[in-house]
Amino acid sequence: MTKPNYRRVVVKLSGEALSGPEKFGIHQPTIDRFAADLVAAHALGIGLGVVVGGGNVLRGAQIAENGLSRPTADAMGMLATVMNALVLETAIERAGASARTMSALSMPQVCETYERQRALRHLEDNRVIVFAGGTGNPYFTTDTTAVLRAAEMGCDAVLKATDVDGVYTADPKRDATARRYQKLDHQEALDKHLKIMDATAFALAQENRMPIIVFSILEQGAIASVLRGNGQFTIVG
Repeated sequence: MTKPNYRRVVVKLSGEALSGPEKFGIHQPTIDRFAADLVAAHALGIGLGVVVGGGNVLRGAQIAENGLSRPTADAMGMLATVMNALVLETAIERAGASARTMSALSMPQVCETYERQRALRHLEDNRVIVFAGGTGNPYFTTDTTAVLRAAEMGCDAVLKATDVDGVYTADPKRDATARRYQKLDHQEALDKHLKIMDATAFALAQENRMPIIVFSILEQGAIASVLRGNGQFTIVG
């Protein structure tokens, strides 16, 4: 078996991905497949964290347009990520790995509150950590959370799961001539306004020399494949 290229990573899953073929909510078969992929990747002997979004439940930036203050709307979005994290934690445990949800928002009756040293101990104890609650602050996306937690955990990379197999010069679903990048640096991604992650996430990754690997989560076993350096993906960094 090919050894993984990284010893510790954070995988970023969008909330929308958890809805599977549905337009909204939680699609349990899809979550179970993601959990199986995460457990298979974890079985390679790596330290594994997961940051999950909340867009399948609600998006703070969008509901803020309806009259709510942005901090209130973002708080609601952070709560949505906690719900998704709890579902994913259960699915990971059912698939055979020990997992813990850690929230940046304190809600001890529901899950552990995020503390860096405790999180590191969970990784050392071979648990998968599902990071929830975003950064705990409004105006920051879960993409930024993924890079932040990866830096705090001493990770080697962030794996950004999408519905396409990398970063393209244009939307490959609309432009047949779109070309996939094999590799580009953070500054190129910022300069070209590539819509992979927000600018804050890219800037933080650039400052911490954190590579971002963009791949498609739609193929079963994709996470383990990327960790071994197989399949198609784009490395930003």
